[in-house]
Amino acid sequence: MRKSGPPKGVIAYLVLELLEEKPRYGYEILKEIRDISGGHWEPSYGSVYPILYKFEEKGWAERIEREDEPDRKYFELTDAGYEELEERRESGAEKARDFADVILGFFHVYAAFSTDDRFEIPDLDGEWRFDETFSRWVVEQVVRHHEHYFDAEFERIEDTPEEFYERHGIDPDE
Repeated sequence: MRKSGPPKGVIAYLVLELLEEKPRYGYEILKEIRDISGGHWEPSYGSVYPILYKFEEKGWAERIEREDEPDRKYFELTDAGYEELEERRESGAEKARDFADVILGFFHVYAAFSTDDRFEIPDLDGEWRFDETFSRWVVEQVVRHHEHYFDAEFERIEDTPEEFYERHGIDPDE
């Protein structure tokens, strides 16, 4: 169970991956991350630029000058940056549980706002609502994204969480 927020280091990892493709500037990276998230998440300038400067300080990226855009600060990976990316790819496999915890945690809170009598959130015209209809829509979007990215019809999994963990060799307490 995560204590708070998205998995640590996700933005830095995405920045490394995007710099591997080609040299980029900060705003371009922000927009690319927004696109990757389907428009649901865009980190702030205050999170991306410090990462780029940290990468530069550690020798993982360097600024390059471009004659066609002299006012933009482009960054590209160095050899040390490629090595760091490889290490982060390895450790990134450990983040799947963190991501799942964030997704499931937010949905559980959304559902609690919809159903728990302790919360009295009014329905406002023209706004999303905390109710069954909107909850179903959220789940439908997750299913559609699953089918799109995995090019497969979504099939329900009947396992309880405990059965699923056991079948996949996962210790739920770690």
